[in-house]
Amino acid sequence: MNIGAATRFDGDYFDVVIIGGGINGVGLFRELALQQLKVLLIEREDICAGASAAPSRLIHGGIKYLETGEFRLVAQSTLERNLLLRNAPHVVHPLATVLPIHSWFGGIGPSLKRFLGREGKMTDRGVLVIELGLQIYDFLGRRARVMPRHKMFLRRKTRRQWPAMAKNVVATGQYYDAAISQPERLGYECVMDGLSASLDCAALTYTAPEGFKDGTLSFRDRETGATQHVKAGVVVNAGGAWIDRVNETLGLETRYIGGTKGSHLILKHTKLLRALCGKMVYFGTPDGRICLAYPFFDHVLVGSTDIRIENPDEAVCTDEEQEYMLKMLGDLFPSFAFSAKDVIYRYSGVRPLPASNAKNPGAISRDHIIHTDRVGETPVLSLVGGKWTTFRGLGEEVADRILNILKRKRLASTHNRAIGGGRHYPSRQETAPYLARLAAHYELTPERSKDLLRRYGTLAKEIAAFCAEEEDSALKSLPSYTRRELQFIAENELVRHLSDILFRRTTIAVCGKLTPDVVKEAGDAVASSLKWSREETAQECAAAWREGVERHHLQGEWKPDFSLSVS
Repeated sequence: MNIGAATRFDGDYFDVVIIGGGINGVGLFRELALQQLKVLLIEREDICAGASAAPSRLIHGGIKYLETGEFRLVAQSTLERNLLLRNAPHVVHPLATVLPIHSWFGGIGPSLKRFLGREGKMTDRGVLVIELGLQIYDFLGRRARVMPRHKMFLRRKTRRQWPAMAKNVVATGQYYDAAISQPERLGYECVMDGLSASLDCAALTYTAPEGFKDGTLSFRDRETGATQHVKAGVVVNAGGAWIDRVNETLGLETRYIGGTKGSHLILKHTKLLRALCGKMVYFGTPDGRICLAYPFFDHVLVGSTDIRIENPDEAVCTDEEQEYMLKMLGDLFPSFAFSAKDVIYRYSGVRPLPASNAKNPGAISRDHIIHTDRVGETPVLSLVGGKWTTFRGLGEEVADRILNILKRKRLASTHNRAIGGGRHYPSRQETAPYLARLAAHYELTPERSKDLLRRYGTLAKEIAAFCAEEEDSALKSLPSYTRRELQFIAENELVRHLSDILFRRTTIAVCGKLTPDVVKEAGDAVASSLKWSREETAQECAAAWREGVERHHLQGEWKPDFSLSVS
C-alpha cells in the first residue's frame, strides 16, 4: 500500500491524527492501528527523516542513567531492548560493549552527588563504580533476558585484548547492549504494519499542519500545495524537536522542548575496525562527556556530541564537533592516527529533550513526558523525549491513554509482535536453509540472498519475487543493488523523492557508498516508477546529492549534464 499525495480525506473523521512521523509518531501509529482505530499520520518530510534518522543507532538500556538514579527508565529500556532483539531481529543485533577504566576508585564522590540529585561532574569512573553499576544493570535487565551478564577484565587481560588502547587504562568492563543497523527502515516498517492492520488508517508524507479550529485540522501537501481538512477526536503532537512549533500552529503556546544536538561520524579506518573485534567502546572523556565507537557496515560509527541548539533545522555536524570526536578517539587509541580524511559520512540530529535549566546537557533526563492540552474540546497530547529503544513502550502507554479518552478497549498487544521484516525471521540455525531456499526459488546467487535478507528481513521474498518478474540488472555504479530492487521500494514504500530511497529506505548513503554516479543511476532506475519526466529526474538527482553534501559532508564532483533513459 502506498498512500501518497493524491489521496483525499477532505472532511473525513479520524479517531486520532498524529502529527510527526519520527519514531514516536510511527510507533504510536502502529499501536493504534492494531486497536482498529481510524488514524491519520502526517509528516512534514519523509518517515523518520529528522532526529530519528540521526541516533547513535543503539538499542540500549542506558547504563549512564544509573548515575542519576533513573532505575525505572533503565528497567524499561533493558526490557524494550530485549523485546526488540526478538521482534526486529533483521535490524537489531546484540553488541558487546566495553568500558575502558582508568582508575580503581574514581567517581565515587560525583556518583553519590548525582544519585542524590545534586550537581556532580563525572570525569572518571573507577573499577569500583563500574562494577557496582554493571551489577545493578544486569539485575534491572533480567526480564526477557537474551544476552550474557557482564564481565570485568583487569590490566593483563585488558592489555592482551586491547593492545592499541591507551596505557593508562587499568581495566575494562564488558556487557551487552544492542545496535540497530537501519532505524529509518524500521520506522517505515512500523507505518507499513499499521497500514496493513487497518484499512481505515492512512499516512501522508511531505504534509504539514496549517491550523486547528473547532475540532478540524487543516494540513497542506508541501509538494502539490493541496490543502485538506479533517475532523479529529484526539490530536497527538509527535513533532520531536519541533513540538512547540507544531503546537503554535494548533493554537497552543508551549515551552516543552529544550533539545540538544548530537552529531556522529562514519569512519573508514581499517586498523580501528580490526582492533574493535566487533565490539563497541563506550568511554568517558576528560570534560565529563561520553563517546562511543563500534563497527558499522565495514566502517566505524563514532559519536556523539551533546550541545544545546535553538533551531533544529540548523542541526549539522560541524568541523569543530568532528575534530572533538576524532581527538577523543585518538586519546583512547594513541597508536592510531585519525584525521578528517578518514570521515566518509557525518550526520546530526536534535534530541527532543524536555526544557531544562541544567548546566550540563548530559544531565537532562532521557525519559519521556506526555503533556495533555486542549484546543476547544479536543485533547492534544504532546510527546516529549523518549528514544529509539523505548518507542514501543511509549506507544503502548500513549495508546492506553487515548483508548481511555475515546472509551475504547485494547484489542491487541505489541509486546511480542514482530515488526515488518522481522516477522517469521529465521533463527541462526534456520538461516542457511532459508537462504538456500530463497536462492533456489528465485535463481539468486548466495551473496544476493544474504544481501536481501540482511537489508529487508523476510520482506526479501517479496522483493526477490518482484525482481524475478522482469529482466533485472545490477547498478553499474553499485553492483550489490539492482534496478528492480530500487523500483520495488519506489512503488511500494511511501517514496516521493529519490533521497527517501538513498538516505532512509536503504543504507546506501550512510554506508559511504553514495557517489554522483550512484545518485544518477538510482534516479534513472526509479524515474518511470515514480512517473518523473527527464527534467524532474534531473532535479531529484541534484537535490539528493545536494542533501548529501550539505548535511552529510559527502565529497565528489557533481556534473549536472548527464543522460537518462527516461522519456
